[in-house]
Amino acid sequence: ASCVQHRLVVRDASSLQILHLYTCLDQIQYIEWSSDSLFILCAMYKRGVVQVWSLEQPEWHCKIDEGSAGLVASCWSPDGRHILNTTEFHLRITVWSLCTKSVSYIKYPKACQQGLAFTRDGRYMAVAERRDCKDFISIFVCRNWQLLRHFDTETQDLFGIEWAPNGCVLAAWDTCLEYKVLLYSLDGRLLSSYRAYEWPLGIKSIAWSPSSQFLAIGSFDEKVRILNHVTWKKITELEHPATVANKTTIVYKEVEKSPTVGTERLSFPPTRALASSLFSTQSKYDISQVPVSLQYIKPVADRANPKVGVGMLAFSADNCFLATKNDNIPNAVWIWDIRKLKLSVVLEQLCTIQYFQWDPCQPRLAVCTGSSRVYLWSPAGCVVVQVPGEGDFQIMSLSWHSSGDSMLLLSRDHFCVCYLEREEV
Repeated sequence: ASCVQHRLVVRDASSLQILHLYTCLDQIQYIEWSSDSLFILCAMYKRGVVQVWSLEQPEWHCKIDEGSAGLVASCWSPDGRHILNTTEFHLRITVWSLCTKSVSYIKYPKACQQGLAFTRDGRYMAVAERRDCKDFISIFVCRNWQLLRHFDTETQDLFGIEWAPNGCVLAAWDTCLEYKVLLYSLDGRLLSSYRAYEWPLGIKSIAWSPSSQFLAIGSFDEKVRILNHVTWKKITELEHPATVANKTTIVYKEVEKSPTVGTERLSFPPTRALASSLFSTQSKYDISQVPVSLQYIKPVADRANPKVGVGMLAFSADNCFLATKNDNIPNAVWIWDIRKLKLSVVLEQLCTIQYFQWDPCQPRLAVCTGSSRVYLWSPAGCVVVQVPGEGDFQIMSLSWHSSGDSMLLLSRDHFCVCYLEREEV
């Protein structure tokens, strides 16, 4: 699904043929599929309205108007039949039921980066709250939206919460001014508290492993600390130095190569599309000899949100690899072997890393850098894929299909779908 101004376009994922076209009341600012892909939510924050469309019954539609309370966020519940709307100034969260048309209210949600989290099985929801200048967490049963547990947290300014994939442990972390990670059980008991250091800037990113065995914490000191699920103690510390010196680490460096085709060899004038593909600068990967010095940018200390520390973390689906990005070295992706707890590969790109994401079915990493190329890494090696097409298609983000057979590539105002061929066994 994609939106153009006030229109919602639903396409077939394999052929991109238009299946449905819906017209909303105002410009769409957010869209989200329900978990069973039968409904799609369109949020118009400026108007304070949410419209819901059905794919099985195109004539059916639903309109939710928050009125004077306003709207700043909207999302589906895991069952795909309830919508959670957050009002302006985070006064409350309203839970709307599409089945019974009933309404429930959750008061005092905290305005933080990640204040709402569902367990993967969809049974429970955790909400970060702020009351009387103190932080709290409430756990609700999604079946009837009844409160299960309510407890305060030992945080100064709670920044985010996230469930482990198995739904047994909830991680909560403090603002970057206070290095603190708290781990709670489903019944609200504090299992453990972790603090790596005290005074400098603290936590920048967090990621659970798919098996729930590891919690990776990216910090402003350019290190990743990994906690284990038995004692919740640190088992290793992964550093991101500007010089890669370990001889067992493979460094793939992107290099540009100029085309060698001359126009005098062509018996006909090339079309614009052919010319752009024949004469545009291409790139490939070379393996660099270790030691390798990476491009290091010294952060500006007197500005807000300094480009320093590990800002991106992601585990592979098989739990074997961890990909990281250190904002001080913006052109490199670090890939760690979790089985050996050591650095396996470094990808050094020509441009700044914009986004990366693992294939949901196998250890294959896709990277984009704001250029018209997609970079793929797997244990078998690296490849650069040039996206065909006219004009300058700058890929700013990407998203894998759940089957791993295709990938959605996004620029600022365009998108395309990349289909990957599977090898015949």
